[in-house]
Amino acid sequence: MGSAWAADKAAQAAVEGHDAGFFGNPETWVAVAFLLFVVLLGKILWTKLTELLDKRSAAIANALADAERLRSEALAAKVSAEQTLAQATAEAEGILGHAREEVSRMQARAAQNLQNQITLREQQALDRIAQSEAAASKQVRDIAVDTAMAATRNLLREQVGSGKSQDLVEQAIAELPRRLH
Repeated sequence: MGSAWAADKAAQAAVEGHDAGFFGNPETWVAVAFLLFVVLLGKILWTKLTELLDKRSAAIANALADAERLRSEALAAKVSAEQTLAQATAEAEGILGHAREEVSRMQARAAQNLQNQITLREQQALDRIAQSEAAASKQVRDIAVDTAMAATRNLLREQVGSGKSQDLVEQAIAELPRRLH
């Protein structure tokens, strides 16, 4: 409808003899103003839109850079943790092996100490038995000597008379314990 109206106006102006030309036509100015409005508004909108997109692009680039940096740090931390774990595992195995060796040595030492104690106690018991046997033998011998001396004294007194023989007998009896012991 707008082009029909413009054509009517142009026809009427031609009939009336008013040919104002291209710049005299108000529709031309409306169209120029519209085009200027669209161009200026488009430029402003384009500038704002590109700024917004540039900001968004920069934010995404920063986020990607941060994510890549965090990923690199995480990978480095993972490698470090794996190395630390491997070292700790190796150290723990070494400590465990050393502990097993120490337990082995301690068991062997304890077994040897036990054997030494058993041998020592056995020897002490044998020594006590030997001492007891020696003491019992001495006691039996002393009793036998004392009994023999008493019997000899009695026998000599009965068989030998008094006098000089009595002195000899007493002297022999006195020497008897010294010779028998």
